[in-house]
Amino acid sequence: MSTLIEPTALTNPVEKVLRNDRIPTIWCPGCGLGTTVNSFAYALMASGADLKKTAIVSGIGCSGRVSGYVALDSFHTTHGRAIPFATGLKLANPELTVVVYSGDGDLTSIGGNHLIHAARRNMDILVVCVNNMIYAMTGGQAAATTPGAATSTTTPYGSFEPELNIPQLVDAAGACYVARWTAFHVKQLEKSMTEALKKKGFRFIEVLSPCPTLYGRRNGYADGLAQMKEYKEMAKVKNGAPTYEVAITHGQPIIVGKFVDRDRPDYLTLMRSQLGAHYHEVAEVGVGCGDESEGKEGCCSC
Repeated sequence: MSTLIEPTALTNPVEKVLRNDRIPTIWCPGCGLGTTVNSFAYALMASGADLKKTAIVSGIGCSGRVSGYVALDSFHTTHGRAIPFATGLKLANPELTVVVYSGDGDLTSIGGNHLIHAARRNMDILVVCVNNMIYAMTGGQAAATTPGAATSTTTPYGSFEPELNIPQLVDAAGACYVARWTAFHVKQLEKSMTEALKKKGFRFIEVLSPCPTLYGRRNGYADGLAQMKEYKEMAKVKNGAPTYEVAITHGQPIIVGKFVDRDRPDYLTLMRSQLGAHYHEVAEVGVGCGDESEGKEGCCSC
């Protein structure tokens, strides 16, 4: 006589770091964004990050919606301005782990100047850039990352300018951690995010993701799965590859991996050390700001 086994409710481990009341998401079927968020959720748990002291900031676009689905203090900011908001958060409360999670249009086109200077300053923030190579939410216009051979609503005959090699840009600007993966490389992406969450300084992870609706339909992909298959077939893992060699070129292998992992003082550490040395020098020589109206030797009460 067989015994019936009552079904039990299964819980996804990542649910505790998601805003489940907002799910399902608004993202199109075949979009890779949900996959990247799953890897991020696992990385949050694996890194041991204090979720009460972790904030996520995003800009405008499909990827900008990530901040609304993660159960962290969240900021959905103006277009191209996620990094300045994140910089302000980190400077105001250095104890926070600050993550910027946004798209290639928001971070490298509209907000490209902020990206460069945050890397140069080595701000202690993690930037996750989901690169679908198009302005997806705003109508399918060409972005700085759109491959030259690809068509978009604003480049129906293809783009006549080279696509941006983002890893090379942030590497040259001074980022201390630079990696690229695709939405196919879920475990590698999770590991990279975990490493970056534990590291100090400006960390940057590019994630190539399918956009079946605005990019795929115009460029010969039947659906999101077709782009994922291309990632599987074309991606070559080359950890430590010089970033000037990892530009995405149509028909050529897609180079993925961890390209940069170095240490240098982050902005806050450098600021404190330099100001500390300055104030120590002032105390030694007894030089103040010049206002000794109170009759005290050395620095005045201001």
